[in-house]
Amino acid sequence: MEDLLEYGLKELDKHGLRYGDIRFSDISTESIHVKNGAVESIKHRQSSGYGIRVIDGGWGFASSSNLTEEGISHTVKRAVRIAKASSVASDPIRLKEITIYQDEYTSPYRINPFDVQLEEKLEILTEAESRMKTDECVRVSTANFTAWHFAQLFGSTEGAKIKQDFIQCGGGISATAMDGNDVQTRSYPNSFGGDFHSEGFEFFRSLELVENAEKVGKEAVALLKAKQCPSGNTDLILETSQLALQIHESCGHPTELDRVRGTEASFAGTSFMTTDKLNTLRYGSKDVSLVSDATTPYGLGTFGYDDEGVKARKTDLVREGLFVGYQSSREDAAIIGVPVSGNMRADGWENIPLVRMTNINLEPGEWTREEIIEDTKRGIIMDTIKSWSIDDKRLNFLFGTEAGYLVENGEIVGMLKNPTYTGITYEFWNNCNAIAGTDEWRLHGVPNCGKGEPGQIMRVGHGCAPSRFKDVRVGVGKW
Repeated sequence: MEDLLEYGLKELDKHGLRYGDIRFSDISTESIHVKNGAVESIKHRQSSGYGIRVIDGGWGFASSSNLTEEGISHTVKRAVRIAKASSVASDPIRLKEITIYQDEYTSPYRINPFDVQLEEKLEILTEAESRMKTDECVRVSTANFTAWHFAQLFGSTEGAKIKQDFIQCGGGISATAMDGNDVQTRSYPNSFGGDFHSEGFEFFRSLELVENAEKVGKEAVALLKAKQCPSGNTDLILETSQLALQIHESCGHPTELDRVRGTEASFAGTSFMTTDKLNTLRYGSKDVSLVSDATTPYGLGTFGYDDEGVKARKTDLVREGLFVGYQSSREDAAIIGVPVSGNMRADGWENIPLVRMTNINLEPGEWTREEIIEDTKRGIIMDTIKSWSIDDKRLNFLFGTEAGYLVENGEIVGMLKNPTYTGITYEFWNNCNAIAGTDEWRLHGVPNCGKGEPGQIMRVGHGCAPSRFKDVRVGVGKW
C-alpha cells in the first residue's frame, strides 16, 4: 500500500490540483450468531481498496479495489473529472488550515480476536445461550460475537502520511419470553447485538455473558408478569445503556455541522441546533456537559487521526448547559468560522468521508446511582434500548426501553414492562438534575450508526453515568 500511496500522490500532483488525498483501507470482519441451541451463522468478510478525493473547482471522489498503478491512475482521473463537473454548481471551496502530520496509530489491545480459536468463541456463546433457558416461556435465546480489524493508510497533497490500525470487538445475549398473551425481551449488556469496544478479545471475555445469562432469562420471564408502565409526568432515571441512545440521537446527530448546514439531510434530517443558537442556546441544565472526544480510551469512536488527517481531539459541544460547539469537517469549519473538530470518517474505502460522531460523552457528576434513587420520592428507572423515534430536526422524541423499575420514597418497589418516555430535547436536558460520578461512568459502543446516501454504517461510542431527569412524560396508561 505504501508504494501505491506514493504513486497516487505523484499522479495527483500531475493534475495541479488545489487539494487531493488518498485513503487505503483493508477491512476484516468476523461475526458469529447462535440461536436456540444452534450456530445460525459464522461470517467472515474482507475487503481492500482506496478512495481518492480532490478539489478542482468542486469536490470529486472516486474509489476502486484495483490495487495497481494502472488502477490508481484511472481512479485519479475519474475523481478529477467529477470535480470539474461539480464545479459548475459549486461555490469556491475553503478548507480550514490544520497541522500536517506524518504518524502512526494503533488501537490498544492485548488479544487479537482474529487469533482466538473459533472453538473458544463458540463455547462461550453456546453456553451463554443455553443458560438463558431458565423457563419454558423463554422461546428465543441468542448470543452474538463480532470483531473488526481495520487497517488504513492516508496521504494528502499537503504532505500528510498517516498509518492506522484498529482492533474492535464485542457481543451480547438476548432472551425473548412468551406466555400466549405477551412477548417480552431482555438483553445484556445492551440490545441490538450487545456492547463493543476498541479492545481485543479480553473485552469480550470481560462481558461475562455466561455468568449473566441466567439473570437475563429470568428477567425476560419476570417482565411477562410485570405491571404496565403507568402514564403521567414523573422523575425519570436512565441507566447508561439507554442514556447512551439519548445522547446519540439528541446531541450527537444534531451537532453534526453538515446536518446543520443541510448538506447531508437524506435519512436522518437536519438539526434544530442552527448556527444562530451557537453560544446562546440553553441546551441543558448546568449539570450537563457533553463532548465529542476521539481520545476516549477504548471507544469505538477513538482514533489517532480522522479521514482528513486531523489529529484526534476533545471538543466541547455543551458546557454547563450552554450549546458551545459542533462536530465539523475542515470545509464546514471554514464556512462557519468554528474550530476543526476532526470528525470526518468513512465506513470503508468505497465511501466518501462524512461528518460523523466520535465518542459523544456526558461528563460525570458528583452523585452515586444509589444516592439518586434514595433522593427520588417517585419515579421510574428505565434500562436497555427497545425502540426509538425522533423527528428530522432531532427535537421531539419518543423512546422505549426493555425494562422499567418503579421508585417510591427512595426505594425500588417493582418491575414495569413496556416503559416509554417522551420529550423535547432542550426541555429534557434542562430537566437533568442529577448525574452519577466517575465510578459509575460507562462507555458504550454503538456499531450501527447510519448516515448518508448511499448509506454508511459507522461505529461510535457514548460514555455516561446513570442520570435523573425531572417532570418527564412517561407511559401510555394512567397512574
